[in-house]
Amino acid sequence: MTTSRDLDIVLFGATGFTGGLVAEYLAANAPDGLRWALAGRSLSRLEAVRDGLDAAEVELIQADVHDAASLAALAARARVVITTVGPYLEFGEPLVKACAEAGTDYVDLTGEPEFVDTMFVKYDAVARANGARIVHACGFDSIPHDLGAYYTVRELAAGGEITGPLTMKGVVRSNASFSGGTFHSALGQMSRPREMAAASRERRALEGRPEGRTSRPAKPSLGRDRELGYWLLPLPTIDPFIVARSGRDLEAYGPAFTYSHFAGTKTLRYAVGGALGAGGLALAMQVPPLRAKLGERVKQGTGPSERRREKSWFTVDFVAETGGRTIHTRVSGGDPGYTETSKMLAESALCLAFDTLPETSGSVTTAVAMGDALLARLQAAGIRFEVVDAS
Repeated sequence: MTTSRDLDIVLFGATGFTGGLVAEYLAANAPDGLRWALAGRSLSRLEAVRDGLDAAEVELIQADVHDAASLAALAARARVVITTVGPYLEFGEPLVKACAEAGTDYVDLTGEPEFVDTMFVKYDAVARANGARIVHACGFDSIPHDLGAYYTVRELAAGGEITGPLTMKGVVRSNASFSGGTFHSALGQMSRPREMAAASRERRALEGRPEGRTSRPAKPSLGRDRELGYWLLPLPTIDPFIVARSGRDLEAYGPAFTYSHFAGTKTLRYAVGGALGAGGLALAMQVPPLRAKLGERVKQGTGPSERRREKSWFTVDFVAETGGRTIHTRVSGGDPGYTETSKMLAESALCLAFDTLPETSGSVTTAVAMGDALLARLQAAGIRFEVVDAS
């Protein structure tokens, strides 16, 4: 942990929709004496955010993703940098580079696999050499799934060490809407299937495999789960890859870990409709005029009203089986894309800055970097992790 810095946390992107929510959360929940700053391109807009927080002690830093010197100076002063500036594939690399080179811990809320894999290839070794922890996907992508799987393994292992194959599925349900930033990130990834696959191959060639163990995401198919009572629609998100990486790095997941990731619906009609809609959108993204037109309909930096967020919720059910034992756990909370995401991202930064954690560096997952400490923080902040049934 870097201690010889004059700022504990810098929030980059505070003037955006999600960045503003993270700033509000930090102002309301940060420990006494937190030394933190808001960073972005426009000082006047940052001042407006700070005025809304009634937090005169918060420093403002002018920095731009197109100004490498400004990012290097920002990273050199901070113990942890939070960034909400996306799409990350377009805007994220300069800040990852600055933090890796400065030995500064970094968290973001990306759900873009190509970005995460490319940053691993370019900066994992640099971050390891300098002691930086680069932790991607610290929002709804992928904390409920990564820490939910971690919690499930922990509870299962309490009944005996996992010595054989472990299979696990995660099933997501929510009534929430998505942000403009999330939509644009998804558009970008859907338009680049070849680049995404190439980045994944390059990463796999570099990171290798754990000796004597396997950990992988499964290739699930549409079907009905009798135990949960839902139709399961495979979700092509970053989450199963994050979970599998935690399983690769943590021996508690056993010698052969497999994870499947789904959306759960009550009827076959919704499951089939979701599959057809996702397939149609992916095809449309290969046509530049259609991609541009869809992008124009949903603006970046926008999000649902506070009233809409108050009515939103999410659940992720996990069912894991090994050696004749089965456990069903659940992670649940409020609005996943904004309220809970801002909470998760802020608590991840606070965890890296102040908690006693495993000795790690480089590109690591939330479960590997923070594990029990972040789990305890999120439980205290109102996100539920519970055992539903065990046999």
